[in-house]
Amino acid sequence: MKRIALLLAALLATPAQAQAPAPKAASERLWVGSAWYPEQWPEARWAEDLRLMKAQGANVVRIGEFAWSRIEPEEGHYDFGWLQRAVRLAAQYDLKVVIGTPTNTPPAWLTQTYPDTLRVDDTGVPAKHGGRRQFSISSPRYRALARDIVGRMADAVGQEPNVIGWQIDNEYTDESYDPAARAAWHAWLQAKYGTLDKLNTVWTTQYWSQTYSAWDQVPFSTAKGNPGWMLDLKRFITGQWVAFQRNQLEVLRAKVPARQFVTTNLGGLGWANRFDRFAINQDLDLASWDDYVGTGHIDRYRNGAVNDLARGWKRQNFWVMETQPGFVNWAPVSNMLYPGETRALAWQTVGHGADAVLFWQWRNALNGQESMHGSLIGADGKPLPIYAEARQIGEDFAKASPALAGTSPDAQVALLMDYDSRWAIDFQPLTRDYDNVAVLIDHYRPLKDAVGAVDVVAAAAPLGRYRLVVAPGLNVIPEALAAHLADYVRAGGHLVLGPRSGLKDEFNRLDPVRQPGPLADLLGGQVEQFYALDEPVAVGSNSARIWAEDLTVKAADAQVLLRYGKANGWLDGHPAAITRKLGKGRITYLGALLDAPGLRAFLDREMTDAGVTRDIAMPEDVELMTREGQGRRITILINHGRQERAVTLPAPMTDVLKGGSVTRVVLPVEGVAVLRNDIKTGG
Repeated sequence: MKRIALLLAALLATPAQAQAPAPKAASERLWVGSAWYPEQWPEARWAEDLRLMKAQGANVVRIGEFAWSRIEPEEGHYDFGWLQRAVRLAAQYDLKVVIGTPTNTPPAWLTQTYPDTLRVDDTGVPAKHGGRRQFSISSPRYRALARDIVGRMADAVGQEPNVIGWQIDNEYTDESYDPAARAAWHAWLQAKYGTLDKLNTVWTTQYWSQTYSAWDQVPFSTAKGNPGWMLDLKRFITGQWVAFQRNQLEVLRAKVPARQFVTTNLGGLGWANRFDRFAINQDLDLASWDDYVGTGHIDRYRNGAVNDLARGWKRQNFWVMETQPGFVNWAPVSNMLYPGETRALAWQTVGHGADAVLFWQWRNALNGQESMHGSLIGADGKPLPIYAEARQIGEDFAKASPALAGTSPDAQVALLMDYDSRWAIDFQPLTRDYDNVAVLIDHYRPLKDAVGAVDVVAAAAPLGRYRLVVAPGLNVIPEALAAHLADYVRAGGHLVLGPRSGLKDEFNRLDPVRQPGPLADLLGGQVEQFYALDEPVAVGSNSARIWAEDLTVKAADAQVLLRYGKANGWLDGHPAAITRKLGKGRITYLGALLDAPGLRAFLDREMTDAGVTRDIAMPEDVELMTREGQGRRITILINHGRQERAVTLPAPMTDVLKGGSVTRVVLPVEGVAVLRNDIKTGG
């Protein structure tokens, strides 16, 4: 108990802010590898595993993320020898190592000895041992224990020359509603608002007699309630994950060389919104996420957009820390990807800015919840059929690394993704058919078909580089964000706001200025009323079926772009989209969720007006991605269809994978081409 008291004292003395981030990891090559769990296998087997990895073309391996019970089998008794030997053996095969901190799976002795560390659901039921994430992210004791084990890990292997990075925990998911978390929630509110009068005012607690006279009266649960309370709870949960992560990050920053990056692998198929992923990544050196298809096959737009979002979390290249080797074990139907599709998935992530692709996992465990998951090596230690395709990826990456090094997607167009706005709409959707992610992807699709790179970034991100910025559902617009967007327009940018924009302020209150709220004066128009639709309405020569808003023009120089046709009686003949030019910039408001042809035509016009340079048009099913840097432009083509496709190039390019100069590329089913041309620069 004395040890725990000392750890808690050290934790409580931790500065609130992390140290300055280490230098960003350089993308001097493409990385490929797997997650390897040497603790599950006899040590005599390790060399063969590593030999097969090297033969597959791997140059990196991830180790340690679930190994706490092997590292500390009893409280205070440590065994890092096996981990050191595994890392050093990997070095003999020229494999770099990413170390995963083991805090996702605390050992049984820990949760039994310290039950206050267990995650508690909002009904008061604690999690049980035997799964993952059974700990409370808010528990001071658990944070102290995590800090201790991570510090000892850093001491044991942090100076190993082939360790290049650290992954904190694994796939953050569940918050806790234990007493420590509840106390932290009430302290967070008091720190934010200062007085209950302020909280009651901004949450409008006179409604339904919700007024609070003590901080501990404020609910702490997953129930639906006051929208201001719900939005602040999401922000608090984000802050708890940031603090949980920072607790480990500070230890690593203090103990490991600056050349080693620190990241965390975010799961949830990328789109999960239990917390703000821009905030999670702010302290980290690079973003990483786990790219899985699950049931079915690659949806090129959905998967492309979420990779662009991962790039947008830090506005730089990222790692795919896990991807499926053919199939998973958790999907409704855990089908195998087509032959060549795993390779296509890997190259799609690279085309969207990934510098690393690691498979999960290397070898099937003999037992455990994920023993049926796809892997490269079977439980018998021999390669599975997908191994040959992984080896092809390894060969590809080795050939392409010199061309891809130092390059990244360079976009003229950005989509804004805002977690506050997603939450606000999800809390009060008005229609079951309004899906935030689907709306974003609907807007993404025509943009991506026109250009080789699209950024998906936070609304507050720097926007000056973009010719066109599209915000499909920017529901929450605080005054500071409105000023940021207005500055972009006045500086010559073209901003397109979609339906539901500017309806709420930073406290999730209805803005007393009608949509788009603080941007209404800039627009020179406003929304008179919004409508959830139970039947399609005509919009120009197209239609909307989910959502439509009735707009009016207020400024003499604002123009109507689209009008409703015969509709529901309220919208007939009224403006559906208005625009206003301000100097070289323009702000446009689209009030309807248009059908696919209508939205494509609308965004095509906006791209033309903004001066967006189009890339070459692709045949059906072929995706074009571009990366630029170091005086070269890389074009990646993937045939996601079930028929061979041919692409005629506008000028000769170097075929990176096959060699030679080409003007025409034939792509078989799931085929990939990587093409290079030098960029002429003035001077």
